[in-house]
Amino acid sequence: MVMNQILNLKQQIMTDKNKTLCKLSNYLLVFILLCGGVLIGSCNEQARGFALPAGDIEEGKATYKRLACNECHSISEIEWKGGSDSLKIHLGGEVSTQKSYGDLVTSVINPSHKIARRYKQKSSTETTEIGLSKMKNYNEVMTVQELIDLVTFLQSEYKVSIPSTDYYPYY
Repeated sequence: MVMNQILNLKQQIMTDKNKTLCKLSNYLLVFILLCGGVLIGSCNEQARGFALPAGDIEEGKATYKRLACNECHSISEIEWKGGSDSLKIHLGGEVSTQKSYGDLVTSVINPSHKIARRYKQKSSTETTEIGLSKMKNYNEVMTVQELIDLVTFLQSEYKVSIPSTDYYPYY
């Protein structure tokens, strides 16, 4: 009889512990899911920095032509004119990483901020003697809406493709 009472008491204690552990595991699961949601939500590269209103691709294409970007840059479906420097810097096409909206805005309004390594060489015709971009400054002649449309057009020209990977096991 006493043994039965001890066993019943032990089962009751174990049940209470299980309920407590179950509650704790539920809280822990909810916490992990919330943290995961925050981390996944912050992974959007396009959301970093600032956001401008949606642009118009066709208006951006018109701005590209009006500002004579095709004197130095080549892009699909627009004839490259070639300027006095005969620069031909290709834009668009297949890339392994997406060009973020912020990167493209920065490239237009501050072209010397980030110059590709292949253009940073002293003998490069794409940069000045001190290593700055030769791109004209359009900040005084381009409206914000034209910038938005231009960047929307440029972003639409890039296609992200995953590079092929051939992994071979080590033996």
